[in-house]
Amino acid sequence: MRLDLPSRPGRILSLLAGVVILKVTASVVSNYHNYLPPDFSSDFLRGRESYFPGAYQRAFYTHILSGPVSLILGLVLMVERSRARFPRCHRYLGRLQVAWVLLLVTPSGLVMAYHAAAGPIAAVGLAALAIGTATCASIGAWSAATRRFAAHRRWMWRCYLLLCSAVVLRLIGGLATVAAVTAPWLDPLATWVSWLVPLLAFERLERKRRKSGLLKLDLPSGTAAAYVGTSKSRQALRSP
Repeated sequence: MRLDLPSRPGRILSLLAGVVILKVTASVVSNYHNYLPPDFSSDFLRGRESYFPGAYQRAFYTHILSGPVSLILGLVLMVERSRARFPRCHRYLGRLQVAWVLLLVTPSGLVMAYHAAAGPIAAVGLAALAIGTATCASIGAWSAATRRFAAHRRWMWRCYLLLCSAVVLRLIGGLATVAAVTAPWLDPLATWVSWLVPLLAFERLERKRRKSGLLKLDLPSGTAAAYVGTSKSRQALRSP
């Protein structure tokens, strides 16, 4: 899984994004002492005493344990050099990532979405996020299995952007705290913005790259993916 950003600014932005993801993930993990055992006076668990035991408890612990792992795995899979140097390791970790998302992150996210503290609008947003993440992971895995590797990278990048919604949501919450914004509409809006905005930005970038002919093509099995940027290269690809 890789977003092709060959320029130096692109590499710098990728590095900064990775640092932010690691920092926010570490911050989330540092709060685990509030959850083991559950502290219902903590921010996230406040008001959840009545329905915490049972299905929600299992989903909650599954989600807070599987979520950070999926973020770290995604970062490792995005490193192009390691993918090229250790292809078997990349395939193994990729299968693990897809299984992790489909069997742990998505089901637990759906259960937790039903009890979203921010109300039904946020609940629908979280459920859509979980379903979208599973869909992207499934199509990405199928693309790899059918050797459509360029499509595989694009779909897995979408999957990772959706996984990073937890990071974006945390950043939005931090900015709201600094700006002293406490409006009731903030949390439902942030739930949708945290994954829709990054996904729409990615799709816009993909559209621009498609128009400029810079997207990798999935060629038949046995041939390498190639960049198409000129009429000469397009003609060569169409020839027998």
